[in-house]
Amino acid sequence: MKAAMAEEMRRLDEQATQDYGIPGIVLMENAGVAVVREIETIMDGVSDKKICIFAGKGKNGGDGFVAARHLSNRGAKIKVFLLAARDAVQGDAAIQLEILIRMGVDVIEVTGIRDWDKVKIGVAFADCLVDALLGTGYGRDITGAMAQAVELINHAGKTVVAVDIPSGVQADTGQIGACAVSADYTVTFGLPKPGLLLYPGAACAGKWTVADIGLPAALLETPALKLAVLTQRDISRRLPERRADAYKGDCGRVWAVAGSTGLTGAAALCTAAALRSGAGLVTLGIAAGLNSIMEVKVTEVMTRPLPEIVDGAIGLAAWGIIEQEAADSQVLAVGPGLGRQAETLALVRQIVEKSQVPLVLDADALYALQDHTGLLGKAKHRPVLTPHAGEMARLTGLTVADINENRLDVARMAANEWQAIVVLKGAPTLIALPGDEIFINTTGNAGMATAGSGDVLTGVIAGLLAQGLSGCDAALCGVYLQGLAGDLAAANGMAGLLAGDLLKTLPAALAQLQTAGSAGRKSDG
Repeated sequence: MKAAMAEEMRRLDEQATQDYGIPGIVLMENAGVAVVREIETIMDGVSDKKICIFAGKGKNGGDGFVAARHLSNRGAKIKVFLLAARDAVQGDAAIQLEILIRMGVDVIEVTGIRDWDKVKIGVAFADCLVDALLGTGYGRDITGAMAQAVELINHAGKTVVAVDIPSGVQADTGQIGACAVSADYTVTFGLPKPGLLLYPGAACAGKWTVADIGLPAALLETPALKLAVLTQRDISRRLPERRADAYKGDCGRVWAVAGSTGLTGAAALCTAAALRSGAGLVTLGIAAGLNSIMEVKVTEVMTRPLPEIVDGAIGLAAWGIIEQEAADSQVLAVGPGLGRQAETLALVRQIVEKSQVPLVLDADALYALQDHTGLLGKAKHRPVLTPHAGEMARLTGLTVADINENRLDVARMAANEWQAIVVLKGAPTLIALPGDEIFINTTGNAGMATAGSGDVLTGVIAGLLAQGLSGCDAALCGVYLQGLAGDLAAANGMAGLLAGDLLKTLPAALAQLQTAGSAGRKSDG
């Protein structure tokens, strides 16, 4: 599903009016009605329910006026608190306000100190509060009366429904300033906005839904929109299909170079995940001194001892074997627990330059690329990188704070500069492609913030690449699949969830997606 930045959404609205002749007031009407439908579902009907709508003077307020009218017609007891003078409301919103006033709906201008007494009384007896104050176009800190309204909404202890986006949340980044509405539900229009998924804004959005307000499908699906939100439907249709007569050689071979003294668990998790994601054969290259222990640690994974430079660490002498094994594999995963000996890092850089098969690079492989990201452009195949914010900070020279405040921009910049598929791990994980395309993942949970989760992701992506997916599709499916496995693993709680638990739930997550994909293909046929 496509997503839109605030300015992109504004242009889509303009195109709907200019190119298709859809008046803005029609879109506003549809938006308000969509909010009403959602409130009816949330409140199990609205007859005799007391609902307070906080409205600003702009289009977001206009959506609120429409909602107020239809809720009143459905029997709800409505109070509209207008955070502006009536004559400050312009355009389509002014028309909707005039209709509301002629209907006799209680509209209270909140422009003076005494007006707040009415607001507080209304809120105290309300069943539901609706935030129609600012919408997506507001990009400054909330101050004054608006801030007072936000604080009142947040401390009322009532069900809160936000119109399009919670007031105070930046639509493009998810950042918030001095304050923002903390909604239980958000009804957004046309397409999702990044601020609903990116933290801290995502924490303010509650459960969000996308309402169809009548924008032409061609506008919502235009290739000019480079941002998308991953859905089960998107992923199910990309996953590899397994033939009934398949054997292990058909399902792809993963060659992984990972692990060092004290970090063998990372190698075990990565390689097991590659198998759990459907790869037919997985071989682990490990320092010769660790090979015996790894043969005990892993069962289904084959091992190949590599020459050491010191106990438990490999160097340039391992390249010949790595190249040989890669020739019989579809993908090479490098980095989990590999170690940071100077010669180990030099080996990683040699692999990036010389590998003839697609690469998935994580952890210590990313550490090796600090100050050497220019090598990524020399890779034969577009590599997949899976950094978390700290690793991205080392690679880019930015601070972790800079990255977390501008995750979309940083991921986009890195993918274009490095000509790589960049999986920026976090909440949520982003997948950026050269050419400005970015996908926002929608699976996963806080329980996955545990050691080893990234190693599992590396293995899942490698396993999908081995089965014939492109680097792009393997990254998208891998991120979504690993997150879904995490959601299944967290069914009994997030605290205490282990990376190894993801290995147990990966087959069920994969089956769920493949079943959905099979059903989708049948319906298309």
